[in-house]
Amino acid sequence: MLSLPPEMGFAMAAFAPLFSQPVFRHVQVLLVDTLLASGDRTVAAALRVMGLAQERHFQTYHRVLNRAKWSSREAARILLHLLIETFVPRGPIVLGLDDTLERHRGAKIAAKGIYRDPVRSSQSFFVKASGLRWLCLMLLVPIPWAAGVWALPFFMVLAPSERYHQERGLRHKTLADWARQMLLQVRRWLPDRALVVVADSSYTVLALPDACARLAHPITMITRLRLDAALYEPAPPRRTRPIRWAAPAVKGNGFPRCSSASPIRRPPGRG
Repeated sequence: MLSLPPEMGFAMAAFAPLFSQPVFRHVQVLLVDTLLASGDRTVAAALRVMGLAQERHFQTYHRVLNRAKWSSREAARILLHLLIETFVPRGPIVLGLDDTLERHRGAKIAAKGIYRDPVRSSQSFFVKASGLRWLCLMLLVPIPWAAGVWALPFFMVLAPSERYHQERGLRHKTLADWARQMLLQVRRWLPDRALVVVADSSYTVLALPDACARLAHPITMITRLRLDAALYEPAPPRRTRPIRWAAPAVKGNGFPRCSSASPIRRPPGRG
């Protein structure tokens, strides 16, 4: 029987309703092994840490991930509430949104694709890599003993490539589509808390912040725009009986643009 510290046992007990009793015993072993393992956190590495490298029924631990029935979305909801109770019991909740590439090889990994490698690529040098693309939502919280803000992942979604969906006759979803669904799900989980989402320029898509703003309890989204981005006011309401036949306006008056050639004004007293 695995003996756990009371604090860890309390956190794991919150996930017990997701699994059957036999599966949950293996889940606890895998979770503790993964926390102690160094390097690649695979099932085999986790078993070696606990001295179970010669376990005869090692396949039962693999079946937790490839055969056992449990909801990863419900696990994300439980994990989010545990993190909020610990780090953000009150006030606005700040979330980080970003995609990451998990490098995998093998003929049986159907959802892998060719993507831009964000680590080895630069603004003038493009490097491609093969793997699985995951879209991740993270809770951004200041950790007192770390003297900084940490990103704590709690919700991940696999975002396959367009070719993967075309080969299977499925409707393709872009990163912005997946992000919108994930943010709407988090809003359902936290209907009364103020949410602030921080993302990079990959998510500067008008449909995404517009969907966040149209909610009954809007989500504030902070992202980066180009200096020469064209921004417009909302389109004026359409007249019921137009004076002349014309297409309705799709945008309003434009906001003044920022010129990249104009000098950047700095606050007084700073170099």
